[in-house]
Amino acid sequence: MNNDPVARRGLTRGQVALSFLVLSAGIACGLAIYSSATTLISLFRTASTVLFLPLLLSLVLTFLLEPIVAQLEKLFSRSGSILIVYLLMLGLLTLSALWLLPHWQSFIGNLGTDFPRYTTILTGYLRELLEGLHNRFPVIESYNLPIKFRGWAEQLLAAFLTSTPQSALRIGGLMIIVPLFTFFLLRDGRKIRRACVALAPNRHYEMVHDLSFLISKQLAEFIRGRVLEAIIIGIVVTAGLSVTDMRYAPMFGIFAGVTNLIPYIGPIIGMVPGILIAFVDFGASAQFWWIVILYVIIAQVIIDNFILIPILISRVSNLHPLWVFFAIIVGGKIYGVIGMIIGVPIVSIVKIILLEIRTYRSTFRLPETALISDRHH
Repeated sequence: MNNDPVARRGLTRGQVALSFLVLSAGIACGLAIYSSATTLISLFRTASTVLFLPLLLSLVLTFLLEPIVAQLEKLFSRSGSILIVYLLMLGLLTLSALWLLPHWQSFIGNLGTDFPRYTTILTGYLRELLEGLHNRFPVIESYNLPIKFRGWAEQLLAAFLTSTPQSALRIGGLMIIVPLFTFFLLRDGRKIRRACVALAPNRHYEMVHDLSFLISKQLAEFIRGRVLEAIIIGIVVTAGLSVTDMRYAPMFGIFAGVTNLIPYIGPIIGMVPGILIAFVDFGASAQFWWIVILYVIIAQVIIDNFILIPILISRVSNLHPLWVFFAIIVGGKIYGVIGMIIGVPIVSIVKIILLEIRTYRSTFRLPETALISDRHH
């Protein structure tokens, strides 16, 4: 039995005070580290959100302009070739802006007067349709769909008119940042890729080198194919709508081309506004059915599915439709419409990486696998 009075007393006051100070300092340091980490994470998230769209657009422009710069590089230096391409693009954009500016002003003015008329007529058609359904399904009457549809349409118009100045400012910022990023990616893209590949360990260098080449090649072919497909669809829809007396034909063509970048559901979204406006303006006449045939049969079935997709897209993105739907849903959940567009190439890149790793493991045997197999012998 221990009769030492110091042992019976336990911790002294000085030890308790010291323990309290150490514990308080530890908690304070933990809170400071947590606060700093949270601040850094939020700053990183904000920076990545701000820079994501400019970097994405810069990569797209880099892949689109690379063949032209490579051809001019045979006659001029790399930087000189890029500057020549920039001057040509600036001239084309200036001419396009001078031509589009009066049309855009009249488009905004006409839309402010035509949109309420279109929503009123469509609401009337919807009300007539629902009156017929109310007799068979009385529960539908409680939803009051015509009023809700009119409210949604008015909110859409208000959001469009309100976001136009903000979009103009954002586009102005992108027109400064994107060309700058694109210039450096075009000039130093090869050096950046070689530097990134050089960071790989020696035992994995060949695999990483092949992966970077395959990913760059697939991204370039995919982006060029999708952009060319969207341009062709937009031109076909614009030309087909211009044959009739359809108003806003260029805008519907641009909308159909842009939404066509989204696989599967994009073409459906792109044809809905044009068909609805055609039904309001022309009714169930021959012009209306021509527009339906233009969207569904000519643009999507013949031009897109039978000609463009087999030639431009299928050989690049060899994915099962289930994976395509998965990429669209997850990409849209994470980053909206842009995520739905870039989801498919990202999944394609993941597929390339997994296939290449499996190929190298089965063909060349990674060092760890080789050592383990040699031990058994």
